[in-house]
Amino acid sequence: MASKLLFFKRLPKLLKPFSSSSYSIRRCRFLLLEASRPRTLSETTQWVPASRTFCSNLSQDSQGPAAIDYSSVLQEDEFHSLANSTIHHFLEKLEEYGDNVEIDGFDVDYGNEVLTLKLGDLGTYVLNKQTPNRQIWLSSPVSGPSRFDWDQNAQTWVYRRTKAYLLKTLESELEQLCGEPIDLS
Repeated sequence: MASKLLFFKRLPKLLKPFSSSSYSIRRCRFLLLEASRPRTLSETTQWVPASRTFCSNLSQDSQGPAAIDYSSVLQEDEFHSLANSTIHHFLEKLEEYGDNVEIDGFDVDYGNEVLTLKLGDLGTYVLNKQTPNRQIWLSSPVSGPSRFDWDQNAQTWVYRRTKAYLLKTLESELEQLCGEPIDLS
């Protein structure tokens, strides 16, 4: 019954874009039949809501983001320890790097748990923690925004969509922008 009520609530929206076509009539008949079709218990319990992952389990042959591995979700104190040590390590390495490159407007700043690297006309990097997601977020003038999860197996921060490591991403982009190699490890 609830599915029929939901269907009738959505019916005006479904009809509006195609109100004069035979397609909309066929689609409405299909949706009405589908909404009124009796469901078995297995059909009603199969749907599982999508959820986020905080850590990933990477495999070379998979397409897209890695599967959710709830056993590897970091506890909050462990996340803070890993994220803080990573960000502070990058802060020290970037300050050293600034002494070796000749870029107008080069500035490294850390405040309110946000690391900001300004490269003058070349752009600005922002690196910060996202505690609820257990992620480190990077805003890059080269690759745009990325959200890195801690990978237990690789022992590093990994962007699940591209499987790129945070450290390697920063190293290659900074070398590309500044013309000088950097070792962040």
